[in-house]
Amino acid sequence: MTATIRTTSVTVDGVRSPVLEAGPADAAEAVVFVHGNPGVAEDWRALLEPAGAFARAVAITMPGYGDADKPRDLPYTVPGYARHLAGALDALGVTRVHLVLHDFGGPWGLQWAVDHPERHASTTLVNTGVILREKWHALARVWRTPGLGELFFMTSTRGGTRQFMRRTNPPTFPASFGDHLYDLYQDQGTRRAVLRLYRNTPIGPHVEAVAPRLREHPRPTLVVWGAKDPYLKVRLAERQREVFRDARVEILPASGHWPLADAPDAVAAVVLPFLARQAAAPTREPAAT
Repeated sequence: MTATIRTTSVTVDGVRSPVLEAGPADAAEAVVFVHGNPGVAEDWRALLEPAGAFARAVAITMPGYGDADKPRDLPYTVPGYARHLAGALDALGVTRVHLVLHDFGGPWGLQWAVDHPERHASTTLVNTGVILREKWHALARVWRTPGLGELFFMTSTRGGTRQFMRRTNPPTFPASFGDHLYDLYQDQGTRRAVLRLYRNTPIGPHVEAVAPRLREHPRPTLVVWGAKDPYLKVRLAERQREVFRDARVEILPASGHWPLADAPDAVAAVVLPFLARQAAAPTREPAAT
């Protein structure tokens, strides 16, 4: 059973974000899906529709991506994105949040969580989390290097991107989703946002800022990780227990960095029951995993 998807938008400090919603429109408690780099709200549709059958479900396209605004003067930083997320949730009337995060949506959403512990109900991490004892992956190092990151985008082609995706992702990764990612990067505003975000985000200071505060307010946590992720290695999945002590960890052995694209049924089979349990739990006491 699934729910009808509604399309709307929110504006935070003059910056517009498209929003997809399902389930009860006025509920103050919601499952909130936050994409990463690159991504859009639409990427969550396969989970958004069925989640709307048991809760309000919201997916937000963050600034710099898709049809969201991409202002030059926006602070493309983790705290900046967390502030935008906070404003979007306020505008939507969402006061209790079950976070579902992927990729850079992890740092954005987890920063929001430590800033609003009283509103944070549960966490689902899909190939993301607190990046403990890891350095930037090779592509991130390219983007973080002035001049080299710009050259990367200038010389990228659809054919080259397809070859790169085939080489670095499992055989089940859909070529159509690789084309989708390539298309997102063709927008100059998105390229600017990506380069600024990576150059403005040192891993160590972010981990030091959020890890102790997340330990202080434990919440039910599900970690889902594609074992063949070439960017965020699967060893990071178990390390999440160092922050989320009682986290349930599910490894998808044949999946890569985008399990929603290459293993959607496996993701849904794990994530949806977890979210349904959290949505049904008493407000004051988050359900145990």
